[in-house]
This record gives sequence, structure tokens and C-alpha cells, in this order.
Amino acid sequence: MEGVSVRKIKKICVFCGANSGKDVAFVNAAFHLGEVLGKRKIDLVYGGGKLGLMGCVSTAVAQHERQVLGIIPSAFTINNLVGETCGKEIKVATMQERLVMMMELSDAFIALPDGFGTLEELFQMISWAQLSIHNKPIGVLNINGFFNGLLSFVDHAVKQEFITPRARKILISATTADELVDKLQAFRFEPDPALSKLKWSPSSSQKEKLDLTLRL
Repeated sequence: MEGVSVRKIKKICVFCGANSGKDVAFVNAAFHLGEVLGKRKIDLVYGGGKLGLMGCVSTAVAQHERQVLGIIPSAFTINNLVGETCGKEIKVATMQERLVMMMELSDAFIALPDGFGTLEELFQMISWAQLSIHNKPIGVLNINGFFNGLLSFVDHAVKQEFITPRARKILISATTADELVDKLQAFRFEPDPALSKLKWSPSSSQKEKLDLTLRL
């Protein structure tokens, strides 16, 4: 990465789920991602619990003595639905509150193979970057081509002029954990000149939650 300015990343939020998937390669890659974060002294923010790929990543990071923070809706903790969080746990009331806290506490974001919930988190974070609510790098770990179809669809949307080439750069992809973290560190945010003028103000609540109300 000679000649490229490197972004300082101390905490990465990993979006993944309580499923392990059909292929053992997903489990192995999730563990390896956690090992890479640990070796690079990067702490983990994730959705809490110990099932599926969430458990793989968090366990590997903890084994390397890095901090692990699970942000979990209280509803998921009833009857121990997703297992015990590996590390510190913060309970929130809603899914939206969870995602806002993840955004505020993380320096970058990685999505692993999963279903609708992870895809929602991924695209919510991308859209917030497009609106200049944050300027943090976002990537997918494309294990065994899992995200090929998704990436092709995004490129198709660019060709059809529903996504701008500038916005397309927000979504990073790589096939290995080391390559992906390198790309996140090298990411340079290019705000949309028009959207960057939008004013997003924090709420005045005691918790200082981010107010995503658009001020025109």
C-alpha cells in the first residue's frame, strides 16, 4: 500500500447472522476474519449472541484478546434466543437504535454472507454514507462468490443510471479478510456535492441519539 494514505481503523462492525450457511467455507472465513481483526489489533462491534457466523467472528476476536461489543435488541435476549454475547453487551429497544449505535461506535463495516437482516444493515449503512450521514468504509467479504449476484445487480443499477458511479464506490468487496481490511483502510470518501449539503442534527435527548430527520 505504498503511496496510499491509510485510514486508522480501531473498531470494525461486522454484519452477519445466527446461521452458518450450507458451506463450511463460510464458517472458516468468519473465524479467519476474526483472527485477522485480532492480529491487527482491531476491536469488534457486532449484533451480539454466539450462534452462526456471529459466534465465529466474535470468538476468534476474543481469543486474540481484543474487545468485543455486542449490540442486541432486548427482544432477542428473551429465552436466550441467540446465545450469550462474547464480550460486553449493550441492550437496545429497537433494530434502528441498534444500527445507529453500530454506526456511531465503529470506524468501518464488513458484511458476511447472510440473509435479509444483514442485507438490510448493509444497504442502510451504504445509503447513510451516500447521504453523508457518515463517511466510513463499507465492504463485503465475498466468500466463494456469495456476493457475485449482488455486486452484479449493483453494477446493473449503475448502468441503468439509478446508482451513480460515485455512489458505487461506497461498496467495497474482496475475497479475503486481509485484502478487505486493506481496502477499508485505503478508502477515500467522495461525498456527493449536493447531498453533502444536507443538514443532519443530533437530537437533544439525554442519550444523544442521532436524529436522522432531514433539515431542508
